[in-house]
Amino acid sequence: MLGVLGISVRRDLGLDDSQLEWLIAAAILSGAILRLNFGIWADRYGGRRVMGLLLLGCAIPTYLFGQATTYTQLLACAILYGIAGNSFSAGVSWNSAWFPQQLKGRALGIFGSGNVGAAGTKLLIVLVPGVLTAVPVAGYLFGLVPGGWRFVPTVYAGLLILMGLVVFYFCPKPDLKPGQGRPLRQTLLPLQHVRVWRFGLYYVVVFGAYVALSAWLPKFYVDTFGVSLSSAALMTATFILPAGLLRPLGGYVSDRWGPRGVTYAVFITMTAVLIALLVPSRSLGLLGFAGLMFILACAMGIGKASVYKYIPDYFPNDVGAVGGVVGMLGALGGFFLPPAFGALGRWSGSPQVAFVALLALTVWSLAWLHLAVVRLRATSAVQSKIIPTLNPGAEFET
Repeated sequence: MLGVLGISVRRDLGLDDSQLEWLIAAAILSGAILRLNFGIWADRYGGRRVMGLLLLGCAIPTYLFGQATTYTQLLACAILYGIAGNSFSAGVSWNSAWFPQQLKGRALGIFGSGNVGAAGTKLLIVLVPGVLTAVPVAGYLFGLVPGGWRFVPTVYAGLLILMGLVVFYFCPKPDLKPGQGRPLRQTLLPLQHVRVWRFGLYYVVVFGAYVALSAWLPKFYVDTFGVSLSSAALMTATFILPAGLLRPLGGYVSDRWGPRGVTYAVFITMTAVLIALLVPSRSLGLLGFAGLMFILACAMGIGKASVYKYIPDYFPNDVGAVGGVVGMLGALGGFFLPPAFGALGRWSGSPQVAFVALLALTVWSLAWLHLAVVRLRATSAVQSKIIPTLNPGAEFET
């Protein structure tokens, strides 16, 4: 929501670039740090209950965001409505509990494609350009329905309430609770495995960077190419839409060929595109830059699903906790990267330098993945020579 509205908010309240960046980052942070908790709660108390209460609760600060008149008020509301981001880990646990192992990749991919909703505000600005002026600045009902940019958070608050009611009244009953009765210590036991944190790094690259770029791109298009806000929103939507819509495809191919090979292909593609994006944006041109971002988004969309397919493969009984940690790390990447992008741009005088940081993370992830595969093959070769039938499931050990 702030990705596009942020420009109007900055102008209305006289914020500087740093304040806007931290406003966006604060919402992302609050949607990250509780993902482990919400994943465990969904396993323990049921995803339907956790998801419904979360949606209804976040409607309040979303509405109040449109009523805020100071930066402190905006920041507080952003932190509170950002908690809605934790719905992802609750939803992953909820969906995983309902589907068999061979369909989990597709199920989680379809659920995760809800990320495409992030394009909603961008497309709303493009397809209905009068939305920000449809309601008078004074609003209706004595200001209960505010006008200008403040009308959009009010609409989102209404949608959150509607979706919360849909979850409670139309989703399957009773709730499945795979973690009910398990001690917390046992629930957290899988987190001692290094591979959990490796998956978290992968998710920083394919999801954290996606979140950061979704918020960062509108301002980049306006400042770098001098396009209008509606054009910037449209260009950003061409990044957000494929990154969400291709997630089910990523789940399908991961179910069929395994997440390892798919993730390999994703990182190699991202590395090549990010190297190309280091070319000065003026040389690439608006369409060339947007085209590369589209390819990057396609890789990220498939990669988001392939990374999460690892989790039920390795930790079928701990999807809530492990999925929560992986999601938390990815979302934390979305928190730290926007301010880092802004700082790098101001330091270097070129916002495009931000892609250097993302390239470094991608190469690091690719190298770690390759090292893990090399170790796996070496271990498998040794085991096959000594005791061929000792561990038929060794492919899941790295």
